[in-house]
Amino acid sequence: MTSVTETPLPAVTRLIATDLDGTLLRDDKTLSARTLAALAAAEEAGVEVFFVTGRPARWMDVVRAHVQSHGTAICANGAVVTDLRRDGELLSVRPLERAAALHVVRTLREAAPGASFAVELTTGINYEPAYPPFHLDPGATVAVAEKLLHEDAPGAGAPVLKLLAHHTELAPDAFLALARSAAGDRAAFTRSSPSALLEVSGLGVSKATTLAACCAERGIAAAEVVAFGDMPNDVEMLRWAGASFAMGNAHPAAVAAATGRTATNEEDGVAVVIERILAARAATR
Repeated sequence: MTSVTETPLPAVTRLIATDLDGTLLRDDKTLSARTLAALAAAEEAGVEVFFVTGRPARWMDVVRAHVQSHGTAICANGAVVTDLRRDGELLSVRPLERAAALHVVRTLREAAPGASFAVELTTGINYEPAYPPFHLDPGATVAVAEKLLHEDAPGAGAPVLKLLAHHTELAPDAFLALARSAAGDRAAFTRSSPSALLEVSGLGVSKATTLAACCAERGIAAAEVVAFGDMPNDVEMLRWAGASFAMGNAHPAAVAAATGRTATNEEDGVAVVIERILAARAATR
């Protein structure tokens, strides 16, 4: 793994794709003055910045005030593309089919007794009584997952963006490996929390596949993208981008997937690389 100063950058950087929690945001969920200046400078130089996160669109207020000319964000690990300039309007949705979600619930109940579940819909999140409560979502429905996923008629319910699975005893990476082995043929499993909390998306849905589609619409090649991340849900994106940086605080899987490494989120690691990109652009003019 090479350092930030040793990692080759694309000959032309047209887009920066960055995770939020543990990456762009500091631990207190704020953006530093240095990071804000770097994001603004990138946009001014004609480099688009995409926020690519596991967060739902409704939890994007942490960066909503700091979007520049674009406002595009990829949320829910690739299940949603939203425009932050237009009150989080959903531009596209890649749902998890309810039949697949039910299969995962039943499979994990058997493979990992004690697992509890939450269901993230386009309309908000609902969860089981044993699941850790969402204090940011006080209006959630609390019921067993099978009831939360039930539809009176096919297609009558809101699209499912993610299924969340939590376990109080299993180690996070062990839970992820178990889930992938048990039901990886029906859905995509990843994680971004320090606890044993899995995020389950539709098969083939990831930050990388949705980012690739957004870039294709804009005529931007993977070789022209620089990506940043810190957790397993960033792995595919870090592998896809022409240049990618794992944070100094990153999970080993993210470090292995990236082409380089930068400073921690507390040390403005994303800004460090953006400043290098812009300095290289200025030097060639």
